[in-house]
Amino acid sequence: MYTLLKHLHSGMRWVMLVGLIWAIYDAYVQWKKGTAFTKETRLPAFLAFNFTHIQLLLGLIIYFISPRVLLVSGMMKDSVMRFFGMEHPLMMLIAISLITVGYIKGKKGVPGGSFKIIFWYYLIALLLIVFSIPWPWMKYATAWI
Repeated sequence: MYTLLKHLHSGMRWVMLVGLIWAIYDAYVQWKKGTAFTKETRLPAFLAFNFTHIQLLLGLIIYFISPRVLLVSGMMKDSVMRFFGMEHPLMMLIAISLITVGYIKGKKGVPGGSFKIIFWYYLIALLLIVFSIPWPWMKYATAWI
């Protein structure tokens, strides 16, 4: 079960990253055009919002069943345990919170300004996510998929 969820979480990262990049690009274009935030124009932001929340659910399940997450004394002294037990989940929660707040504020925002809000919130969240992923070249690396 753990291996399946880990691979699903790792593979879903690519869907989430592509969705976020698409949403950021689209928000920038729509912002510059002055497009109103409607049901039709919100699709990329909505999909990125959903992809990140699916990723959050997978991550929460993995957090509680992972052999890498051991909440024990001395955990903060071990860089791998600290990364998977604190740094990665905390940064991802902050990023997903930014995406959630950005989407909600964008929905309620002013015409033309909604996409500006989504652009900035999603961009900051993307940067946090990219710096918090355990990439293969890191000492606590995970697989590409």
